Amino acid sequence: MADRLSSYRAKRDLEATPEPGEGERRGLGDEQEPRDERFVVHEHHARRLHWDLRLERDGVLVSWAVPKGIPPDPRRNHLAVHVEDHPLSYIDFAGEIPKGNYGAGQVHIWDAGTYECHKFRDDEVIVTLHGGRVDGKYALFQTRGDDWMIHRMDPPVDPAREPMPDALVPMLARVGDLPGDDDAYGFEIKWDGVRALLYSEGGSVRLVNRNLVDVTSRYPELRELGRTLGARAAVLDGEVVAFDDDGRPDFGRLQRRMHLASDSAVRRVAGSVPVVYMIFDLLYLDGRSVTSLAYRERRELLEGLELSGSLWRTPAYHSGDGRAVLTASRDQGLEGVVAKRLDSRYEPGRRSAAWVKVKNNRRQDFVVGGWKRGEGGRSGHLGALAVGYHDVTPAEAEARGEPQRLVYAGNVGTGFKHDDLVRLGRRLDELGRDTSPFDGRQPARTTVFVEPRLVAEVEFLELTRTRTLRAPSYKGLRDDKDAREVVLEVVE
Repeated sequence: MADRLSSYRAKRDLEATPEPGEGERRGLGDEQEPRDERFVVHEHHARRLHWDLRLERDGVLVSWAVPKGIPPDPRRNHLAVHVEDHPLSYIDFAGEIPKGNYGAGQVHIWDAGTYECHKFRDDEVIVTLHGGRVDGKYALFQTRGDDWMIHRMDPPVDPAREPMPDALVPMLARVGDLPGDDDAYGFEIKWDGVRALLYSEGGSVRLVNRNLVDVTSRYPELRELGRTLGARAAVLDGEVVAFDDDGRPDFGRLQRRMHLASDSAVRRVAGSVPVVYMIFDLLYLDGRSVTSLAYRERRELLEGLELSGSLWRTPAYHSGDGRAVLTASRDQGLEGVVAKRLDSRYEPGRRSAAWVKVKNNRRQDFVVGGWKRGEGGRSGHLGALAVGYHDVTPAEAEARGEPQRLVYAGNVGTGFKHDDLVRLGRRLDELGRDTSPFDGRQPARTTVFVEPRLVAEVEFLELTRTRTLRAPSYKGLRDDKDAREVVLEVVE
């Protein structure tokens, strides 16, 4: 046994860690009766979350680290890294391995039981596990060096299990007034941030914006949510938000995180501009799509996950009493509320009448089609943006057999911070063109035109009778939205 555990001992200071030493016996009392061989699966919150499968064999625990957990389905194999043998007494170990020690982090017993051995060779192991969570026949086979794969040989644990979707588009809300039958609705705060779906499986997280762009690297702190979900597979819907010093969402502040191009820049800015993921819906959970469930049922499942911390929150919704919720949002300087029918299903990619966003201030997205040079204190910089909106969506244009028209809506000359001027100047220089992208009414002749690809969020007092912006103010660029989808939002 000493030889089998030499690597285990060499990697640990057993006086500094609570892990058991080699001299301890089976860890289940003094009984000496022969028993079935045992196994344990540890959930190990080390530098990277993973699961450790340990099989009792020849007086030690033969062990593999499995980064994505034990596969429940034969259609997907998981990597299993062969690691050092552990003492038998490790089968009962759970606790905190202190920082500075090998494998530092929290260790939990995720599952345990007995197993039947069908084959146990140096390069292949076949066993049937009988545990509380894992039950079935598995093969472990070596691929290269310490890298092995683990494969479920039996049919899926759940024959009806659905694979996790990988390219869902968020459901969207229409602009409107508070619904008259507000008892039929749940009311949520409208968060002024970036919409994103979060995919978590086997402790790994992927964050995707509404344009299906992977933005995980922009918000690396949200990867920690994978540790909280652990072995649970889930797709969440929410908003990435930056808060100001008074605890209100600040889209301008979030701009400093949205457009960073390198990991080093993200690390540099993340400390001064932290973000929080505000979770308001659940689309998939543990092998089941839940989009067909009613909103109230999805929220019940979501709240059961108890996802609340410093980096993510699951804000409560209010059933009925929409007027009071809207008033409270206005008093707190928030953008407004979203009313969602309690019996509505989730419709990916659709702008549905079942969800209604009710705003305290007029704010929407516009397409940038040009710009004017600054004067006075703005000399040498951007003076104003010429913005517009499309007359119809791409789908509507295709249906009528005519191209979209970009309609000029006015100039936006206020609300810019110095960083905005620098960022916009760089982007606008890259998109220059000779002709106007606007159809019909045109901006001033001094306008420098650009390809209509940038989307700006603009707050304004009202639209005039000619649908021109009155008192507009720039709030930020939206690289999470497709310029072709920008149409005028009309209260319905």
